[in-house]
Amino acid sequence: MTPRNIEPDSVTSADFPALWDHQSTWSENHSYDDVAVTSPRLRELYNELIQTFPPMNGPDSPTCAEIDEDSDVESRVADYTIGTKLVYGAFAWSQDSQARSLLTSLASKHGVAVALVSDGGEILRPSAPGADKSAEPARKRFWGR
Repeated sequence: MTPRNIEPDSVTSADFPALWDHQSTWSENHSYDDVAVTSPRLRELYNELIQTFPPMNGPDSPTCAEIDEDSDVESRVADYTIGTKLVYGAFAWSQDSQARSLLTSLASKHGVAVALVSDGGEILRPSAPGADKSAEPARKRFWGR
């Protein structure tokens, strides 16, 4: 599963493919494993997400000792790429259900949109402020336009 978490106001669903094409050139002048470069909402989501799905690389990745202590950690590591307007995460397919559930919950909590590009190409957008939080997030298909 490869979702991309985005600031919902930074791009429309129709314009997301162009944003992704630009962002995925990875040409921003910063390290792509530094959470400090992204927005506060994406940073908060990332910091909670890595408690369950730690990064396989970078300063937040588990040490060899941590992996030795918890053999399950290795099966949960994810590949993150952090940009100024998005956080890209690639999770093992064996972790799909748990990762999707946690990610969509955290995205809703932090008011962040999720682009589920490897599974139907939907963008799940957070509910508007004051909306019924129990409602499904807004869905918009962008892939394969």
